[in-house]
Amino acid sequence: MSSSPSPVKPKKPFSRSFGFQITVALVAGIVLGVLALNLGPDAEGNPNGLTATLSTIGNAYVTLLKVAVVPLIFLAIVASITQLRKVTNAARLAGQTLLWFGITALIAVTIGIVLGVTLQPGNRVAHDELTTGDPYTVGTWWNFLKGLIPQNFLGLSVSSSADATTGAVTSTVGFNVLQVIVISIAVGVAALKLGKRAEPFVAFTESFLKIVQRVLWWIIRIAPIGTLGLIGSAVVSYGTEKLLTLIWFAIAIYIGLALVLFVVYPILLKTNGLSIRQYFSGVWPAVQLGFVSRSSIGTLPLTERVTERNLGVPREYASFAVPLGATTKMDGCAAIYPAIAAIFVAQFFGVELNIVSYLLIALVSVVGSAATAGTTGATVMLTLTLSTLGLPLEGVGLLLAIDPILDMGRTAVNVAGQALVPTIVAKREGILRQELYDAPRDGEPFADDSADEAPTTDAAQLQPQRA
Repeated sequence: MSSSPSPVKPKKPFSRSFGFQITVALVAGIVLGVLALNLGPDAEGNPNGLTATLSTIGNAYVTLLKVAVVPLIFLAIVASITQLRKVTNAARLAGQTLLWFGITALIAVTIGIVLGVTLQPGNRVAHDELTTGDPYTVGTWWNFLKGLIPQNFLGLSVSSSADATTGAVTSTVGFNVLQVIVISIAVGVAALKLGKRAEPFVAFTESFLKIVQRVLWWIIRIAPIGTLGLIGSAVVSYGTEKLLTLIWFAIAIYIGLALVLFVVYPILLKTNGLSIRQYFSGVWPAVQLGFVSRSSIGTLPLTERVTERNLGVPREYASFAVPLGATTKMDGCAAIYPAIAAIFVAQFFGVELNIVSYLLIALVSVVGSAATAGTTGATVMLTLTLSTLGLPLEGVGLLLAIDPILDMGRTAVNVAGQALVPTIVAKREGILRQELYDAPRDGEPFADDSADEAPTTDAAQLQPQRA
């Protein structure tokens, strides 16, 4: 017996929709950024007031998102694994999810390789226009494997530095996302194995996760303000000169992202009997936030909500598949970008790549995507690819100048894929709530006053429905 559909709520004014607010903030941020860029620094060479304000707003919003990253990853993964106890075909669903992660990643990296070879962005720049530099972080298979070993319970680290003038000591707390994921999986599996004896812990984890998600939803609601600051600050920081220098590289990246998002994903949807229009209208709020925040983990609460409420994926499955995707499903950062970037570096340094090199790029993209771990930026993935191919790591410095501009598009595609795969798997396994998928959208992924009332699914609905 399935639950009755929720009553239709009156549509909110278009001006109050999340998508409209984000769009307005994007335009306003660009305008204010251009204005701040034209004002230039003050007489002493310091940023003008508008530049400082935009930077402060943008940095503050990113900081708010980062604060919740560790508890969100831990709670989401633990809760998602323990949710599998409610699904009798959990092993099949998990296997299908990983299989489709690999299929879409392979398609994406193939597109990246073809674009890199065809457009040859590395041969279209003058060597005197770019400077090489050591990457601030290096990914290798050995470092990746060592990084899986937790240093403490939450994978946290503290680093301190002293100011040479004042002697003041500043300490910063960092975290290793891979270690947090490993710890979370271990705790989740242990709770799943303990069964009834772990029920109090499971109930606490699920309740705590709802609290963290509610706080994150408040942060998400002020995303238009953060958007204005982030976009405006990016315009001031990067302007157009650096982008024009690497224009062919940027074009290749965004063509690849567009092909995956607007060609590959629609084909997969249509092949599985799903409406393309309904998918994009349902997932778009999360795609917009991913574009602005440049963080799959920061977008996770919204991605999971739209996957459940708009796309009709049962919560018991979505709560497992979406967090898993947010940490490992990276068609933008781990497939298209490293493929084109590695080919760019090889062309820039005059290194010939052969068929084995291209196969290695594909292998690294499909297998090593966990190295990006849902965080902002794909430098680790790129250095992992360059290390595997034996290409100079100094080539990473060629591309860092415009990385934030590219990372917006990469993360948007990542988020879209993280919602796509659970939707396809749910459809193929006969557990998709088709009435929710086909329902009209009102411009809001969900309302604040009903954030705890996501539709539930009867156990019978989680059984494969085959003729």
